[in-house]
Amino acid sequence: MRIALDTNILVYAEGVNGPIRARTTAELIGRLARSNTFLPVQVLGELFGVLVRKSGLSATEARIVVQRWQKTFPIIETSSEVLDSAMEVAVTHRIGIWDAVILAAAASAECRLLLSEDLQDGFTWRGVTVANPFAAKKQELLAAVLRT
Repeated sequence: MRIALDTNILVYAEGVNGPIRARTTAELIGRLARSNTFLPVQVLGELFGVLVRKSGLSATEARIVVQRWQKTFPIIETSSEVLDSAMEVAVTHRIGIWDAVILAAAASAECRLLLSEDLQDGFTWRGVTVANPFAAKKQELLAAVLRT
């Protein structure tokens, strides 16, 4: 099953919100198949910004971290079609445009899951279901992935 990761997953993996969340997130990411786990370009751009603003990394250090993630998982490019879809979901479901870009990118890559703590757990759009991996009760698609 194809899975996309939202920015907060990478931010937590980088330890921005403390070592406990970093450990939990690292364990989660370690259970995902690398070839079926995708990173929207938008996520990498947001990660760069968070690392510079909140972590105090220099832009050079943040770039190195982002480049490491680029080598870890396949990337989903943001195309004009992704932007058009993002604007559609932003208008029809009142989702912020940057979150909508991530969701639309996941749909364009035929992902079934988008792991995110920011979007509504269980929300499904164009075949992509949002799953909060930190929720007490795991969304059933995510639970199935983690069982295998």
